[in-house]
Amino acid sequence: MILVKGIAASPGIAIGKTLVKKDQKIEIDRKNISEDQVDEELEKLHSALAEAKESLQQLKEQTAEKMGEEKAEIFGAHLMILDDPEVIPAFEDKIKDDKLNAAAAVKDVVDKYAAMFSAMEDEYLRERGSDIKDVGMRVVKILLGVEDISDKLEEEIVIIAEDLTPSDTAQFDTDKVLAFLTKDGSRTSHTAIMARSLGIPAVVGLGSELIEKAEDNIEIIVDGNSGKVYFSPDDSTLEEYKEKLAEYKAEQKRLETYQDKKAKTKDGTEVEVVGNMGNVNDIAPILENGGEGVGLFRTEFLYMDRNQLPTEEEQFKVYKEAAEKMGDKPVIIRTLDVGGDKDLPYLDFPEEMNPFLGYRAIRVCLERDDIFKPQLRAILRASQYGNLKIMFPMISSLEELDEAKLIVEDVKKELKEEGQQFNEDIDIGMMIEIPSAVMIADFLAQEVDFFSIGTNDLIQYTIAVDRTNEKIAPMHTPYHPAVLRLIKMTIEAAHNEGIWVGMCGEAAGDEYLIPYLLGVGLDEFSMSAVSILKTKEILSKWTIEEAKKEAEKILELKSDTAVKSYLKTIEK
Repeated sequence: MILVKGIAASPGIAIGKTLVKKDQKIEIDRKNISEDQVDEELEKLHSALAEAKESLQQLKEQTAEKMGEEKAEIFGAHLMILDDPEVIPAFEDKIKDDKLNAAAAVKDVVDKYAAMFSAMEDEYLRERGSDIKDVGMRVVKILLGVEDISDKLEEEIVIIAEDLTPSDTAQFDTDKVLAFLTKDGSRTSHTAIMARSLGIPAVVGLGSELIEKAEDNIEIIVDGNSGKVYFSPDDSTLEEYKEKLAEYKAEQKRLETYQDKKAKTKDGTEVEVVGNMGNVNDIAPILENGGEGVGLFRTEFLYMDRNQLPTEEEQFKVYKEAAEKMGDKPVIIRTLDVGGDKDLPYLDFPEEMNPFLGYRAIRVCLERDDIFKPQLRAILRASQYGNLKIMFPMISSLEELDEAKLIVEDVKKELKEEGQQFNEDIDIGMMIEIPSAVMIADFLAQEVDFFSIGTNDLIQYTIAVDRTNEKIAPMHTPYHPAVLRLIKMTIEAAHNEGIWVGMCGEAAGDEYLIPYLLGVGLDEFSMSAVSILKTKEILSKWTIEEAKKEAEKILELKSDTAVKSYLKTIEK
C-alpha cells in the first residue's frame, strides 16, 4: 500500500480503479513563412478561431444541461478570451512581424500570457493561466488537425492527470467518474470548483512523482476530506474506508434536511449562515445548500482575466444580477481588494518587497477615484434591486474609514443630481483583518453598520506568517490563542456599540471552531457553499450557554495545539 497526500479540493470518499489521462504531445513545426504566405496563415488562424468559438459554444450548452448555467459560464469566460481585443492582434502580429506559421504564433502568445499569470503569487490569478492555456491549445489542435476526443469511459474509475482543464472535465461522462486526482492545482482551480459542484471527491497538488508512478487499473481510495490517497490499499484500510464511505453517504443524506431550515441553535437562537462568492455563478450552490445570503462577494474577480478596468455599466449588471437572484437575502459586496500580491497586468502597481504590507485594497481605492467611484456608483445603482451592502477591506485606521465613507457620500450626491435611483440607507461595513483595527474596534464600530472578520489575513498579520510560504504555512492557524482573543475583542467592541459581526474567512466554516465562535457571540458565519449544511447541523446541537462555557475554557488554553486538541474532544 502506498499513501500520498495532497490538497483536499472537493469533499467525499471514492473507492475504485485508476485511469491515467496522459497529455497528448503536440508537435509544432516552427517554420518561418515568406511574406507571400502571411495572408494564408492569417486566414488559417481566423478559421481556427471561428471553429474554436463554435466548439466552445457547444461545450457551454452541454455543460449547462449537465451542470447548470452557472458552471457553463466557465466556457463563457473562455469565449471572452477569444474575443479579447489584445489577444487576437497578438496572434496576428506574431504571424505578420515574426513570420511564424499560425500554430507556432498562437503557441508563443499563449505561453507568454500563461507564464505571466502562473508567476503571480495570488492563487486565483495563477489558475487563470490554465484557462488561457486551455483555450490556446484548443486553437492549436484545430490548426494542426489533432482530434480532441474525450476519454471513453466504460466503467467507474478515478481519473489521474497532470491537470484537468474545464474542457476535459465537462466532456467526461461524470456518471462514471468517481474522483479526480491531479499533480497540479489548488482549491481555487476549475477542476476543484467543478468537482465540488458535481459532488465528486478531488485531491489536487499531489506532485510529479505521483504521475510518474501512476498506472491504469490500480485499486485506489480517495479521501477528499483529508487529501489522503491510498494506492493498492491493504484489506484493513479498504474495509475501514468502505465503512467511512457508507457513513459519508448517510451523512450527506441527513444534511439535506437542513436545506430549507433556518440556522438555529438548540435553544432556538437564530444565527445567519451565508456563503462566500467570487461571481454570480456561485449563487446557485449557495442557495441550493440553504445559504441565507452572501457574506462576502469578492469583486476582484470582475477585474481579472481582462486588459482594462471593468466599466461602471459592466459592474452594475453583475451586482444587479446578484441582488435579483438573492431577492431579499443580504449580499455584502467587498470593494476592490487588489494590489501587492494580487497584481493586475493593466494597472501599474509598483514592485514591492512586502506586498502583503503594501499598496493594496482600500489604500489603492482611496488614491484612485477612477477605480473606486465607478465601483461605488455601480453598487449603489444596483442596490434598488435587492439587499446589497458595502464593505471596505483592509481598514487599519479611523482616518481611512472616514475617507472611504466621504467618497460614498460624494457618489450618492452625484447620483442624486443625475436623478439615479438607489438605496440611500444602504448599510456600510468593514473588514476586520488587521490587529490595529481590533485595538480600535470600539471607535470603528461607531462609524459602521457591521464588521466582518477576515480570518485569513487576520491570522497572517497577527502571527506574522505568510500563508503562501510552504515552509511556515502550518503556522497559519485559527487556533492560535492570540487570534481567538482578537476575535472575541472584536465581537465585544461591536456589540457594545450595537452592531453585528460576521466572519468570512476560512475559519467560519471550520467545524471544530464553530462552538467557540458561537460562544463568543458571532452573529453571521460566511463560508464556501459546501460547508453550509454541516455548519447548520453543528449549530443546531449547541445552546448559547453551552457554547459560552466552552469558549471561556478555550480562552484559558495557552497554545494552538492545546486549543485544537480540546476542540476535538467537545465535538457533538
